[in-house]
Amino acid sequence: MNEQEIGKSTLPDQLSDILLVLDKAKKQIQAVTGVDEHGQLKTVDPTTENEGQFMRVDKNGDIFSNFFLNFFRQIRNPTGFSFFKVPAGQAVDTAQKMQQNLDKRTPEGEELEKQHEVPTPADSKQEQQSSQSQGAGQAEGYRYKPEQIDWETMGNLGLSRDYLEKRNLLDPLLKGYKTNDLVPISLNLGSVITRTDARLSLQPGEDGNAIVAVHGIRKEPNLQYPFFGHEFSKEDKENLLQTGNMGRVVDLKSPKTGEIIPSIVSVDRLTNELVALRTDKIKIPDEIKGVKLDEQQRQDLREGKPLPLSGMISNKGKPFDATLQFNADKRYVEFLFDRNAPQQVQTNGQQQFTEAPKTFRGKELDQEQYQKFKDGQTVYISGLVDKKGRSYQGYITYNADSGKVDFSFDNPAKLREQAKPAEAHKTQTAVNSEGKTNEATKNIKEPLKSGQKEPDSKKQQQEQKPKTPRAKKPKL
Repeated sequence: MNEQEIGKSTLPDQLSDILLVLDKAKKQIQAVTGVDEHGQLKTVDPTTENEGQFMRVDKNGDIFSNFFLNFFRQIRNPTGFSFFKVPAGQAVDTAQKMQQNLDKRTPEGEELEKQHEVPTPADSKQEQQSSQSQGAGQAEGYRYKPEQIDWETMGNLGLSRDYLEKRNLLDPLLKGYKTNDLVPISLNLGSVITRTDARLSLQPGEDGNAIVAVHGIRKEPNLQYPFFGHEFSKEDKENLLQTGNMGRVVDLKSPKTGEIIPSIVSVDRLTNELVALRTDKIKIPDEIKGVKLDEQQRQDLREGKPLPLSGMISNKGKPFDATLQFNADKRYVEFLFDRNAPQQVQTNGQQQFTEAPKTFRGKELDQEQYQKFKDGQTVYISGLVDKKGRSYQGYITYNADSGKVDFSFDNPAKLREQAKPAEAHKTQTAVNSEGKTNEATKNIKEPLKSGQKEPDSKKQQQEQKPKTPRAKKPKL
């Protein structure tokens, strides 16, 4: 079967697929019938009555054949559409389900779109190039490849690829996220040298390369001025300062396109930078810590609202209650255990966690280490890298009560063992430090010496001798 036959209605249903299209501006699912001479996409409503007009494609054909390359080139504005390839017999029903998902997003609807979505030829070419250049070490889900980064610019910031890889900071950058930790950067402008801590991210440049964005630390979130057209209300400000999340959906205006984008807003707790996330990028799980969420609860989280949830089960099997909220910066649902006393990322310079973290200072624990670590055992960890790029190692212990990770260069268990008094010093320690007594020394007034178990001087022997009660004088 050749390419010229693709699209003809002579293909039987069992051998053909239908091309559906999402008009992003109208948010409407239609069935494709062709492209007119002006490059406008021709569509019809995906109904049973219109099935005869649907564009049919070879079910087993290559979606990126010359036919499809020519098809996409003919469309005047291909980026304004998303295309889906569905079996002919299911086209009407699938189109209805996709439209319902547009009106009210559900995980099932999102999965349906992913299952049938057709990447554009440009996307396919970019993914192919990325795969070839990254090799087996780079998995699906990466937005950038290392070759797109201007490493000379990174060098001017005092950073190298080797340094970022050692601290596990390169991976989130290539995936399109900010670095998980603050990065020490320096900038030498000749007469001015600047050193600071910041988070980094990559943004697409016009030439196809990646631009390095530096997210510096701010004293406090900037809530006094409009944020992409939104002016913060008093309640917005209180929520952002208290929990780090604004707690509602607002319309933000893209400065480049003028598009109005429903979004939620949070504070980056490491830098105090305001971060927005469009609502169509929010993914809410069906179940959290053993509690299955109903549709209203999931909708509340999608809208950025706080959700009190009871009966969750911790990793240690203990039930707990907490308030949940979607964080635009972290891009996941976080725990706010006390609304009036929200989680603090730093307390007295030490980070707190709601549960044992799987990484420590950029080093990921293996399964055996993590199991011991979350159970409160001390774990030896190597391969840590300091801010100057030097490696070091030590011992970490997770304190579930305080939510803190204790680090020591020496094994705390051995230090505690060394701190225990030797057998010869137990009596001394018990009497002098713990206020205990024994029969041999209970009457001695001065502190016992090292290893002393009994009186060692005439004075102490005299003090230790039981006192003979004085005889009472007879009454006259």
